[in-house]
Amino acid sequence: MALLINDNCTSCDACVPACPNEAISIGDPIYVINALKCTECVGAEDEPQCKLVCPADCIVQNPDFVESHDELMAKYESLHG
Repeated sequence: MALLINDNCTSCDACVPACPNEAISIGDPIYVINALKCTECVGAEDEPQCKLVCPADCIVQNPDFVESHDELMAKYESLHG
Protein backbone atom coordinates (compact mmCIF):
# COMPACT_ATOMS: atom_id res chain seq x y z
CA MET A 1 0.00 0.00 0.00
CA ALA A 2 1.13 3.54 -0.57
CA LEU A 3 2.11 5.84 2.24
CA LEU A 4 0.50 9.11 3.26
CA ILE A 5 1.53 12.13 5.28
CA ASN A 6 -0.74 13.02 8.18
CA ASP A 7 -1.52 16.38 9.78
CA ASN A 8 1.54 16.20 12.04
CA CYS A 9 3.69 17.23 9.06
CA THR A 10 5.82 20.30 9.74
CA SER A 11 6.66 20.82 6.04
CA CYS A 12 10.36 20.47 6.80
CA ASP A 13 11.13 19.12 3.29
CA ALA A 14 13.29 16.22 4.56
CA CYS A 15 11.20 13.57 2.80
CA VAL A 16 11.24 15.07 -0.71
CA PRO A 17 14.88 14.33 -1.67
CA ALA A 18 14.69 10.92 0.05
CA CYS A 19 12.00 9.60 -2.32
CA PRO A 20 13.45 7.61 -5.25
CA ASN A 21 10.19 7.96 -7.20
CA GLU A 22 9.66 11.71 -6.77
CA ALA A 23 6.26 10.87 -5.27
CA ILE A 24 6.31 13.58 -2.60
CA SER A 25 5.37 17.18 -3.26
CA ILE A 26 4.31 20.24 -1.35
CA GLY A 27 0.59 20.45 -0.76
CA ASP A 28 -1.62 22.90 1.01
CA PRO A 29 -0.75 23.14 3.85
CA ILE A 30 1.33 19.93 4.22
CA TYR A 31 3.31 17.69 1.89
CA VAL A 32 1.48 14.94 0.01
CA ILE A 33 2.43 11.56 -1.45
CA ASN A 34 1.21 10.60 -4.90
CA ALA A 35 -0.10 7.06 -4.41
CA LEU A 36 0.40 6.32 -8.11
CA LYS A 37 4.16 6.87 -7.69
CA CYS A 38 4.73 5.58 -4.14
CA THR A 39 6.23 2.09 -4.02
CA GLU A 40 7.24 2.31 -0.33
CA CYS A 41 10.75 2.19 -1.82
CA VAL A 42 10.24 -1.39 -3.03
CA GLY A 43 12.71 -1.82 -5.86
CA ALA A 44 15.04 0.88 -4.58
CA GLU A 45 15.60 0.35 -0.85
CA ASP A 46 14.79 -2.11 1.94
CA GLU A 47 12.40 0.28 3.70
CA PRO A 48 10.64 3.57 2.99
CA GLN A 49 13.29 6.26 3.04
CA CYS A 50 10.83 9.08 3.72
CA LYS A 51 9.83 7.44 7.00
CA LEU A 52 13.48 7.15 8.01
CA VAL A 53 14.21 10.86 7.55
CA CYS A 54 10.91 12.33 8.81
CA PRO A 55 11.55 14.13 12.11
CA ALA A 56 7.80 14.47 12.81
CA ASP A 57 7.10 10.74 12.34
CA CYS A 58 4.05 11.69 10.26
CA ILE A 59 4.35 9.27 7.34
CA VAL A 60 2.00 6.32 7.77
CA GLN A 61 0.37 3.53 5.77
CA ASN A 62 -2.54 4.60 3.58
CA PRO A 63 -5.35 2.16 4.41
CA ASP A 64 -7.26 3.17 1.26
CA PHE A 65 -4.50 2.11 -1.16
CA VAL A 66 -3.59 -1.55 -0.53
CA GLU A 67 -0.93 -3.16 -2.78
CA SER A 68 1.13 -6.34 -2.55
CA HIS A 69 4.91 -6.43 -2.72
CA ASP A 70 4.67 -7.69 -6.31
CA GLU A 71 2.35 -4.81 -7.26
CA LEU A 72 4.73 -2.30 -5.68
CA MET A 73 7.67 -3.83 -7.57
CA ALA A 74 5.75 -3.70 -10.86
CA LYS A 75 4.91 -0.05 -10.20
CA TYR A 76 8.59 0.72 -9.48
CA GLU A 77 9.67 -1.01 -12.70
CA SER A 78 7.08 0.90 -14.74
CA LEU A 79 8.32 4.19 -13.26
CA HIS A 80 11.99 3.44 -13.85
CA GLY A 81 11.89 1.26 -16.96
